[in-house]
Amino acid sequence: MLRIGLTGGMGAGKSTAARLLTERGAVLIDSDVIAREVVAPGTEGLAALVEAFGPDILAADGNLDRPALAAKAFADDEARATLNGITHPLVGRRTAELLSAAPADAIVVQDVPLLVENGLGAMMNLVVVVTADTETRVHRLEEFRGISRPDALARIATQATDEQRRAAADVLLDNNAGPEELARQIDALWEHRLVPFEHNLRTRTRAVRGDVQLVGPDPTWEAQAGRLVARLALACGAAARRIDHIGSTAVPGLPAKDVLDIQVTVADLAAADELREALEEAGFPRIGYTTDDPKPGTDPALWDKRIHVSADPGRPANVHLRVDGWPNQQWALAFRDWLRSDPAAREEYLAVKRKAEDAAAGLTGEQAIQAYLDVKTPWFDAVYRRVLAGRERP
Repeated sequence: MLRIGLTGGMGAGKSTAARLLTERGAVLIDSDVIAREVVAPGTEGLAALVEAFGPDILAADGNLDRPALAAKAFADDEARATLNGITHPLVGRRTAELLSAAPADAIVVQDVPLLVENGLGAMMNLVVVVTADTETRVHRLEEFRGISRPDALARIATQATDEQRRAAADVLLDNNAGPEELARQIDALWEHRLVPFEHNLRTRTRAVRGDVQLVGPDPTWEAQAGRLVARLALACGAAARRIDHIGSTAVPGLPAKDVLDIQVTVADLAAADELREALEEAGFPRIGYTTDDPKPGTDPALWDKRIHVSADPGRPANVHLRVDGWPNQQWALAFRDWLRSDPAAREEYLAVKRKAEDAAAGLTGEQAIQAYLDVKTPWFDAVYRRVLAGRERP
């Protein structure tokens, strides 16, 4: 299933976004609802809280008196750790039960208010953040929830900042204009990204890509790659010796195809093959390429690799699994670092890329890619030794 993490600050409109997504067919798992459910009367969660903090945390009707609990649980770090040690495993277990009960073709939206604060983005296939200006949020909290302006501002100040949420977001939904505009954005997100992403994930199909075309440098490429690296690290576990953002999008200021390249370094190709299932479940199906283009004077067998690609139509990416110490693994890092450190090299490479783009113009699919590579490959062969020599120089 496709797992979407939905979050946003108080008053941003996260609940409205959740409702709109469920109206379109999403399965909603609401963390706040679960957090209340696991400490309802008669549950093991409530019994454990009473044992830890005393019976005076109960209201007269037997429900949890949340202000009374907060007064004790947030008194110090030890008490807070006790609270979290009781509730977090219960919430996690119930979330896992709901995920298991969802249909195999579900688009599951997990409404998690503290997703950014708790660093949970890597567990999701996508993170969707609902945003709104602070004044808009305060006005909504005053009007619809009866929270005073000073209290609203104080609560907002305790949450993740807008910058932190933007850094965690694969998708930003601007909710300053209200429900109708938010619904329009969600319609587009649902139709053009979530539905095809779910299909691709379930069928282990690569996302359709557009023409081979260079675009201007995007300052968010590094953050986007960072989110993919975190997901890949979770999928690969200890089998990944290192994971790096490589290629043109890893070089600040360099125009590139809007495709992120990530290198996963493994011990051997057997380890790469063992990761196939985990990577495909994470949204990166394998494709048939099994080698890089060997460079002159090297053993062609040491240029073998495995490659996975993104199933997400909104974020094209290639994931190269290469063996630690093999020339293709070292070349990918050396070439990136050479471009980062040498302005003349960047200009030289950009000229080659422009020529390759022209060669691919008017072609589609594999033909376009091959035409693009036919121009670049001879240049790579020509600079190979120069790049490695620069890396070895003290």
